[in-house]
Amino acid sequence: MAYVFILCCFVLLSVVTLLAARVGHRGEVCDRGVGYEVPDEVKRDPVLREKANRLVAHWCTGAAILSLAPLIPVGNVLFADDERTIGTGGLIAVAVYGLIVVVVAGYPFEKIKHLGR
Repeated sequence: MAYVFILCCFVLLSVVTLLAARVGHRGEVCDRGVGYEVPDEVKRDPVLREKANRLVAHWCTGAAILSLAPLIPVGNVLFADDERTIGTGGLIAVAVYGLIVVVVAGYPFEKIKHLGR
C-alpha cells in the first residue's frame, strides 16, 4: 500500500508541475485569474513578465520530468510477481529525491518575488 501512495504522490507532482509549466508556456504567469501572485513591478514591465513566464515554464517542465524518474523503480516493485521491496535506505532516497523535485518546482516562484527589486 505504501508503494501505491508513493506512486500516486509522484504522479500528482508530475501533473501539478506540468500544469504550472503550461501556464508559463502560455505566458499567463502574471494573469491573476490563471497565473500566480507576482509583484506589481513584474506585472507592469514586459521584460520582467516574459522572464517570469520563462522561469516558470523552464523550471516546472524540468521538475515534471524529474518527478517521473521514481515511477520506474516503484512501478517495478509494485507490479512484480514476486515479493520485492524497497529497503529503508531506498525509501529515504525516494523521499529526499521528492524533496529535491519540490525545491526545483518552487524555485521560479521564489525567484519571481525578487525580480522587481
